[in-house]
Amino acid sequence: MAVLAGQPAAAQQAGAGEAAARTSPYVPVTMPRQARELYDASRGVDSLSVRRTASGNLLRFSFRVTDRTVAKMIGDKSATPYLFGHMSHAVLEVPVMENIGQLRQTGELEVGREYWMVFSNKGNLVKAGERVDVFIGSFHVDGLVVE
Repeated sequence: MAVLAGQPAAAQQAGAGEAAARTSPYVPVTMPRQARELYDASRGVDSLSVRRTASGNLLRFSFRVTDRTVAKMIGDKSATPYLFGHMSHAVLEVPVMENIGQLRQTGELEVGREYWMVFSNKGNLVKAGERVDVFIGSFHVDGLVVE
């Protein structure tokens, strides 16, 4: 650590601690309460999120099931999921591995359990902070923010 002329090292350390303790003035963008209630009531899911994984090469869409009969379309293996990025206009798909199959959870859904699916973001087309839409058959989620 370099010592500035005229200031003791203890004073500089106190200044560095204050800078680390400051928080950002910006409020993170979250889904509005009305939208969360709408998806819970009409789509049977809540706790919707999209996060970057594997250095941004994959996007993980996760959700929790609140009503399995309403949310059954999400677990349908025949429904092809897509993720659309608003800024990049990229349409991403769930990758298919030879021995594993699609990188998503399918089958009978259980209430209260969290599920996920992974979208390929090769080339980092969709960036953190971008809004995305998720389409799975007739299931449609608008405006999720990539974390």
